[in-house]
Amino acid sequence: MSELPVGLVRRSDGSVACGWPGDDADYQRYHDVEWGEPTAEDVLLFEKVCLEGFQAGLSWLTILRKRENFRAAFAGFDLAAVAGFDDSDRVRLMNDAGIVRNRAKIEATINNAQRAIELVEQDGSLAAYFWRFEPEASARPKLVDHEALMNLSQTPASKALSTDLKARGWRFVGPTTMYALMQAMGLVNDHLAGCATRPAVDAAREAFIRPG
Repeated sequence: MSELPVGLVRRSDGSVACGWPGDDADYQRYHDVEWGEPTAEDVLLFEKVCLEGFQAGLSWLTILRKRENFRAAFAGFDLAAVAGFDDSDRVRLMNDAGIVRNRAKIEATINNAQRAIELVEQDGSLAAYFWRFEPEASARPKLVDHEALMNLSQTPASKALSTDLKARGWRFVGPTTMYALMQAMGLVNDHLAGCATRPAVDAAREAFIRPG
């Protein structure tokens, strides 16, 4: 059996996939069915923004394993509910061992819910706003392989998104975090060439109706 390109692995079932989920079943499931799928639901988009912010300095697997706890703690990431969190909620969250108890990130999540409501009022939806930052095909690597991804922790599109969100008062939305969001929500397809999931994500993006 020929050696696979760097970044790809052959799983026990014989399929070829990106190697970053390792052998963890939950991580593999996230890679297979969610990561890179085009997203247009505002609640899910807000959740992804928040969780990417919480992930800063940590592994994504840590966040993934706490995801249901985050959903319970932050009212399912309902914008209005989170925007209305008060001091008692801040105390509750800082005492919640099921999430990442980082005061700055908790405050950012509440702040960002308030800013998200403002953005929805201006743009109609979070989806319409975020999809404006989808990069042109010409700005993407011709071949998405391990080497290409090593140079994509930040891109002009993620920098533009970060700059615009910061100007609107959002927090924990740096360009690297925003590129991770772009990967997660399907603004780009960064499944490696040769990964069995990449064609399905390409097809989903092709069929996806961009919100506007």
